[in-house]
Parts: sequence; structure tokens; C-alpha cells
Amino acid sequence: MTCGHCVAAVSAEIGAIEGVRDVRVTLETGAVAVDSDAPLDRDAVAAAVDEAGYTLA
Repeated sequence: MTCGHCVAAVSAEIGAIEGVRDVRVTLETGAVAVDSDAPLDRDAVAAAVDEAGYTLA
């Protein structure tokens, strides 16, 4: 990720997953922290990140 638009895109895609309450993306490291009502399916998160144009590491 290289800019605020990238952060917004990843945040929006992950935020659209059912049960997600908050998404925090750190541009400098590419780290993402997610608060959710229940454990999230890794494949769903990976698909959301992919939809934003990135790959979950």
C-alpha cells in the first residue's frame, strides 16, 4: 500500500464483512487490525483484501 486511498480501499472491503466492527490499517507496515463480533473466516478476509487489490500475507 502506498497511500490513504489504499488504506481506505482495504478498510472498506474488510469492513463490509458481516460482524466487523472496526478496521485499522497502518500504511507504513501494511498491518491490519480488525475488531469483530466473532472470529472471522481467514478466506473471507483474504478475499476482501484481494478485492481491494492486495494479498493477505
